[in-house]
Amino acid sequence: MFFLLFVPGFVVIGVYLERKVSAFIQDRMGPMEVGKWGLLQLFADLLKLLQKEDIVPKAADRSLFLVAPFVIFLSVFTGFAVVPLAPDLAGSGAAVGVFFLLTIVSIDVVGLLMAGWGSNNKFALFGAMRAVAQIISYEIPLGLSILCVVMLTQTLDLQLISYQQGIYANETTYLFGMRQLGIEVNAVGGFLSWNIIRNPFLLLAYIIFFIASLAECNRAPFDLPEGESELVAGFHTEYSGMRWALFMLSEYGMMLLVSLLGAILFLGSWNTPFPNIGPIKLADWTSGEPGTWFGYLTGIFWILSKAMLGILIQMWARWTLPRLRVDQLMYLGWKVLTPVGLVLFFISGIWRLVGI
Repeated sequence: MFFLLFVPGFVVIGVYLERKVSAFIQDRMGPMEVGKWGLLQLFADLLKLLQKEDIVPKAADRSLFLVAPFVIFLSVFTGFAVVPLAPDLAGSGAAVGVFFLLTIVSIDVVGLLMAGWGSNNKFALFGAMRAVAQIISYEIPLGLSILCVVMLTQTLDLQLISYQQGIYANETTYLFGMRQLGIEVNAVGGFLSWNIIRNPFLLLAYIIFFIASLAECNRAPFDLPEGESELVAGFHTEYSGMRWALFMLSEYGMMLLVSLLGAILFLGSWNTPFPNIGPIKLADWTSGEPGTWFGYLTGIFWILSKAMLGILIQMWARWTLPRLRVDQLMYLGWKVLTPVGLVLFFISGIWRLVGI
C-alpha cells in the first residue's frame, strides 16, 4: 500500500527534479512559468495527457498493443512487494526476496516486445528488439554482482541482508540462526557495517550493479531502445495519452526499484550511516529500535535518502554522457562487465570460504 501511493508521488517529484537537474547541468532555468519555480508544470502536463485521445493504429495487433503498458508496469510494481523499508517493516517478507525480485522484474522484457511487435511500426519493433537484447545482456553482470552479496551474506532475504549491516544485527542473528552460518557482526554500525566497507571488493561489484541497472532502466548512456535521433521514440512510438504515461511511470518506478535494491545490498539498507564511535553514540541517536515508530521513521528516511542519491547520479549520467553505439554497448556488457563480474564472484567464494 505504501508504494502504491509513493511511486506515483515519486514520479511527480522525479520528473520535476530531472528537468531542474538537466537545466542546471546545461546552464539554463528549466520549467519556470507554471506555478512558482515551475512546480505545477508536471500537473499541467498530466492534465494534457488525460485529454489526449487514446489512439490505436489501424494495422496494430490491438490486444498486444493495449495490454503491453500494463504488463510492463505490473512487473515493475510487483518488485516492490519484497523491499524492506525499516526494521520489522517489509512487504511480503519472502525468504527468497532477491530471487523473486529479479525474476518478476525480468517480465518487463515481455511487455517491451509486445509493445514493439503490436504497434506494427518498424521503429517500434527495432526499439523493442534493442531493448530485449540490451536487458538480457546486462542481466548477467547485474546478477553476478548480486550473487556476490548473496554468497557473502548467505541469504536471499533482503530484510536479513539489511539487519547484517547495522547495530541491531546481534539480537537479530539469533532469531534467524545466522550464528550457525558464521556471520560476524558488531555493535559499531553505521557505514563501517555496510557491505562495501566490510568486503572492499564489493565496491567494484556495486559499480557493475549501477552500470547494469542503467541499462536495465533504458537510461542514458544506454537509451538506445528509445534513441530519438534514429527511432523517433522506440518501442512506445505509437502510444499516446495515459498509455504512454504508463511507460514513463514504469521507467521512473524501475529507477526507484533498482536504487532501493542497490541501497539494500551494498549501502546499509535502512540502517543509519553514522557509526557508534567514542562516547557519542550516533548510530543509537539516528536510528530506532525494531518495532518502534522511531525505528520505522528513521528506517524509511535512510533507505529513501540512499535511493534518491542513486537516482540523482542516474540523472547526472543521463545529462552528462553521450549515448553509446550498439557495438559499444554489447562490448561493455559481454567483454568488460561480465568477465569482471565472474572474477568478483570467484573472489567472493574464496573470501567466504576462508572466513575473512
